[in-house]
Amino acid sequence: MSLISRLAVVGAGSVGTSLAYAALIRRSASEVILYDIDAAKTEAEVLDLAHGTQFTGTSRVSGGGDISCVAGASVVVITAGAKQKPGQTRLELAGTNVAILETLMPRLLEQAPNAVYLLVSNPVDVLTVAAAQISGLPDGHLFGSGCVLDSARLRWLIAERSGVSQQSVHAMMLGEHGDTEFPLWSQAKIGTVPLREWRDDGGSRLFSGDVRATIHDEVVHSAYKIIAGKGATNYAIGLSGARIVEAVLRDEKAVLPVSTVLHGYRGIDGVALSVPAIVGARGIERVLDTPMDEQETRWLDRSASTLHASLTSLGLE
Repeated sequence: MSLISRLAVVGAGSVGTSLAYAALIRRSASEVILYDIDAAKTEAEVLDLAHGTQFTGTSRVSGGGDISCVAGASVVVITAGAKQKPGQTRLELAGTNVAILETLMPRLLEQAPNAVYLLVSNPVDVLTVAAAQISGLPDGHLFGSGCVLDSARLRWLIAERSGVSQQSVHAMMLGEHGDTEFPLWSQAKIGTVPLREWRDDGGSRLFSGDVRATIHDEVVHSAYKIIAGKGATNYAIGLSGARIVEAVLRDEKAVLPVSTVLHGYRGIDGVALSVPAIVGARGIERVLDTPMDEQETRWLDRSASTLHASLTSLGLE
């Protein structure tokens, strides 16, 4: 992390405040700025966070309802947008949140023209394409949080079933951050052992096709379950967003399944999907051509087709 690193979080709702809190306690940046048009709420959230900075190390927090507070930010995370309702798909949010971006992006670029921009608002893949078109930012300087959280959900489920630490599980969700996302089973491992070959103490394979299908379904529907129970997902997306920010500010060259507009990737053009990419100080520095089996290739094409249809319906192609 550079000596002074400024993280601006746009949107003081449950996701934005959770991300700001996570960034403070993880020391993701030396300064966290929270901006929202609701000045009274934002100032209250900033004050609440500021009162705890004695316990977070050197980080400080500021912000409010004036967009000038984001000036000079190193990274801008956009969480602003309409909230997903119980039973509502991420893609159904698209029209409302694209309209918000059309107003918001030019104003943010005036204040922080050199920042790396991270989209978290849903549907993140559609909004990543929209924001790229609105902003004209170079490839890689703007991308979406994509399947970073979904991959954490996948690893948690695998770790719970196998009885090993999540840190020893190497697996990713790819494609749309939504109903057509899929696990890259062919590359998944626990330690050095391919997931499909992992055996229990009795010598039986633990991750049969049926088990993998169940895990896949649980990952896809986990957000809906949380939203139905408490109205929003916020803690885990806040933590995963802070993790992505760290990869940028610390120039980690970390491989993460983030959402970026693809150009000629396995025949896919003009849509944003999550595939493994190297994330560093310049944002996405390289998209990796990851080996996939036939089923995974079909799943990727299905995600691309779904998002092409959504972009077309919104006039974004």
